[in-house]
Amino acid sequence: MRQWLKENGPVDNEDLERHDKWLCMMWPRLHLLRELLSEDGAIFVSIDDHEQHHLRAIMDEIFGAENFVINVAVVSNLAGSSDQFGFAGAHEHCLVYAKYRAQTVLGRFPLDEDKIAEWDQDEKGYYKPELLQRSSLTFSASLHYPIFVDDNGNIVVTDEDSYPTRSVEYTAVYPVTRNGKGIWRWSKRRIRDNPDDVFARFRNDGTIAIYSKQRPQLGDLPTEKPKSVFYKTEYSSRAGGQTIATVFFDRPQGFRYPKAVGLVIDILRITTGPDDIVLDSFAGSGTTAHAVLALNKEDGGNRKFILIECEDYADTITAERVRRVIKGVPSARDKSLREGLGGSFTYCALGEPISVESMLRGDSLPSYDSLASYLLHCATGISADAGSVLDFRRRGNDAVESDGFFYESDRVRYHLLYEPDIEWLRGDKGALNHARAKAISESARAMGKSAVVFAPMRYLSQSDLTAMGITFCQLPYELTASRAQALEG
Repeated sequence: MRQWLKENGPVDNEDLERHDKWLCMMWPRLHLLRELLSEDGAIFVSIDDHEQHHLRAIMDEIFGAENFVINVAVVSNLAGSSDQFGFAGAHEHCLVYAKYRAQTVLGRFPLDEDKIAEWDQDEKGYYKPELLQRSSLTFSASLHYPIFVDDNGNIVVTDEDSYPTRSVEYTAVYPVTRNGKGIWRWSKRRIRDNPDDVFARFRNDGTIAIYSKQRPQLGDLPTEKPKSVFYKTEYSSRAGGQTIATVFFDRPQGFRYPKAVGLVIDILRITTGPDDIVLDSFAGSGTTAHAVLALNKEDGGNRKFILIECEDYADTITAERVRRVIKGVPSARDKSLREGLGGSFTYCALGEPISVESMLRGDSLPSYDSLASYLLHCATGISADAGSVLDFRRRGNDAVESDGFFYESDRVRYHLLYEPDIEWLRGDKGALNHARAKAISESARAMGKSAVVFAPMRYLSQSDLTAMGITFCQLPYELTASRAQALEG
């Protein structure tokens, strides 16, 4: 992508091809992101007015129009921007698509204290009263029946629609509406099965209204369905900027338009479970990682995050923010952030591209350090910068005759016989011969270890090598294998 931008020039408002360039940048990324989504996953993409319609078109093409969920208006500037013509722009867009909408389940938001106060409570929990009577274009005789209410508000239904007893005074209440006959939303059987969830109210005009109790799931606090407009003070760009200023209290930061942590936390509330993986392909200042860690601490979850950032601030801002919020920010007002959100992460830098096909063709051979670093990760899971891999192969004056030792663990020593030269690889200079194998075996056994040797060919059988405590991995085919990892298990 960087090479493409270099060849095609910067994308700015003066560029007549800026929309084409932007689409060319987004298209392959969105295809890849769709492949990375779980079958019940969803993707949230923030966008402004300038490219929203273009993004919607390519999202429909890649994800399918049938998997469109919503275009959320996120109020990011509570005061409104004075830069726009005619209107003070106060929101940006967030397009939401599912990989397969039929398999996707979105959660609900917990209510704040003011909204919870609007709910009633009984011995079973929270509820809201909802009129049991309704008018319907389709009349059902089975749902048009009398509900008998005594003077104390007790409710009875009978099979024959006759008064239950004459010893107690009952009033028969029918679902009569202004438009004529109405129906009850509940059947007689449901009323009998849920006597605590239906009740009567006596109105001032002498009539009686029948209500059902609308409840959240048993034992849960009430929730509400997310609305298509996200509007909270903590969603604003200003809130995002204040968080950045708090985290980087010891140095000035010029990061523009950081996402608000509160916004991402609420998105995670409705889209993730406690063990889900969250991917942010435009990580920016690292808000997504901050939000994942904060929500994990709040609800005890074990969500994991993957951040991708190709700008030069990936380490100094993106990763540094994650380091700080994990350990704690002394100047933070929020207690959790001040004490530290906990967790851990690994910071990796993209190395040289390495593939079996390119090595076989010989048109793109990685450097020794890059290949050693890659093989080390495949074999042990350890991520090491190519420049930090111990290259003992270059100890002597004759590099060809070295044993290629570059790393060792508690149990295994790792060797790589390699030169980034196709003729060298095709010849016998990199072969694991008897002299090399003997020297490698003796040095490993002297330390009580076994050895793994990556090389283009061998002159000994594997049975002979096994007797010497050596596992042979042939290049370039072992680029896609992890046989050596089994030795560490």
